[in-house]
Amino acid sequence: MENASVDVNQPHSMGTTIIGVTYNGGVVLAADSRTSTGMYVANRASDKITQLTDNVYVCRSGSAADSQIVSDYVRYFLHQHTIQLGQPATVKVAANLARLLSYNNKDRLQTGLIVGGWDKYEGGKIYGIPLGGTVLEQPFAIGGSGSTYLYGFFDQAWKEGMTQEEAEKLVVTAVSLAIARDGASGGVVRTVTINKDGATRKFYPCDSLQLWHEELEPVNSLLDVMSASSPVPMVS
Repeated sequence: MENASVDVNQPHSMGTTIIGVTYNGGVVLAADSRTSTGMYVANRASDKITQLTDNVYVCRSGSAADSQIVSDYVRYFLHQHTIQLGQPATVKVAANLARLLSYNNKDRLQTGLIVGGWDKYEGGKIYGIPLGGTVLEQPFAIGGSGSTYLYGFFDQAWKEGMTQEEAEKLVVTAVSLAIARDGASGGVVRTVTINKDGATRKFYPCDSLQLWHEELEPVNSLLDVMSASSPVPMVS
């Protein structure tokens, strides 16, 4: 029997679910926590929401290395920008810096970003930056492999002028739906809410998420499944 060979240089499928939503007073960003390399889960509790400034955050999808280095460069340039102007950078400036880096390196990067935040000039803003370096201002943005399951859901569920509680509930429900349907999304749900009062992070463990049709309840280990009572055998 021939030995099975593995091409370590072959491209890996990378999946995630990231969401940005505006509401009446600010924005909410959300993401799952699974970092996958093909069929292997490299990290089940990663943080895909990165702080750029006190009032601007970015959700990262695609290659973890690419998205991290873009975020690091944007954070550095925004820090220099704040020192030179003596005031915090706006959300639009942060999004355009991320767009510039993504576009100028579009043939070498595999990353999609959602930049969201609040500033005193325009309030809460969401910008989607997909592969290639385009920047789009949107009332809500979704990205990653789990986004394919959410477009219809958002068309029905999103509404203008939502409260903070409605927006937070919407993004947690959406990520839990993506986790249920997308094998590359999973783990916990992390959110950050940004408004005039600052940024607030929240954490939702997997056992607190909504269960969808035919989805199994989470268990701590395989032993919990094996120790459960056996089904009653059918009698002929």
